[in-house]
Amino acid sequence: MGREETVIDAGGREVRVSSPSKVYFPPHDGAPAVTKLDVVRYYQAVAEVALRGLRERPTTLKRWVDGIAGESFFQKRLPATAPDWLQKAVVTFPSGRTATELVCTEPAHLAWANNLGVIDFNPWPVRRADLDHPDELRVDLDPSPGAMWDDVRRVALVVRDVLGECGLQSFPKTSGSRGIHVYARIVPEYGFDDVRRAAVALAREVERREPGVATARWWKEERRGVFIDYNQNARDRTVASVASVRPVPGAWVSMPLSWDHVPACELGEFTIRTAPGLLAEGDPHASIDDAAYGIGPLLDMARRDAEAGIPDAPWPPHFRKQAGEPTRVQPSRARRRPPRGAS
Repeated sequence: MGREETVIDAGGREVRVSSPSKVYFPPHDGAPAVTKLDVVRYYQAVAEVALRGLRERPTTLKRWVDGIAGESFFQKRLPATAPDWLQKAVVTFPSGRTATELVCTEPAHLAWANNLGVIDFNPWPVRRADLDHPDELRVDLDPSPGAMWDDVRRVALVVRDVLGECGLQSFPKTSGSRGIHVYARIVPEYGFDDVRRAAVALAREVERREPGVATARWWKEERRGVFIDYNQNARDRTVASVASVRPVPGAWVSMPLSWDHVPACELGEFTIRTAPGLLAEGDPHASIDDAAYGIGPLLDMARRDAEAGIPDAPWPPHFRKQAGEPTRVQPSRARRRPPRGAS
């Protein structure tokens, strides 16, 4: 007996889906299981919205070949068996190594990736035409243990205010898990380091306005409240894209929101079953590409912090040590370490 498969029409292109009845999400809270074919059909239903966040962006393949009950792995290079109708881009990592990654430009690209086990899409903040200059500033609000959902929404609104004061229009979305992401389109004239520097300044200003609720502290032992993960703007860091299904029980979706909706939105409100109908009524991010903004005011803020003696914030561990970066060691370990030269 041959392996089960089906063929779907994805925007006018036929795409084969193997093992369509494979369970990707087990039954949860009274909702039935979600199969691989359910995921494929979901992305076809929301393709216009999903592609708005993915179009022309290199995208890392995060594969869950056995669904969320199994193990995932990142595939940063397209397989040799990839069809010739896929769009691609060659990206360069901080190590200097390169990889050919998927660039989603049509519904069939989504279906092809879903068939490999991709549940959520993780694009770079750059477009294929200019891979060294981000066109998207990303603010990732990640609640620390003990932080409440109300805290996340509260911090998101302060992020909106600071960005607005700096002349940037911003667009929020749920992370599809416990947090909120805020995006702002920026002119692609700044390198990754400058965009990250702007994100650090933003995080520190939000922390100053909401002490004890928002934090820009990198080390987990120092965090209290909602962490503003500025390092998501470093080269090769990716964030789950808008309309992505997240690998969490219940198949939650990273849902685009209007700012008016943020104070009332609830965790678990947006799922693979509810999101298509809601997005059919309108996409709150439909105008996100209408304008792009400079980050000069944020860089001025970063400059003022530096002049006040505030050093750069820690970088992710796989990056080389940066000029102006403080010692990259956990604070509690640094306190235990004897001074150099001490016996």
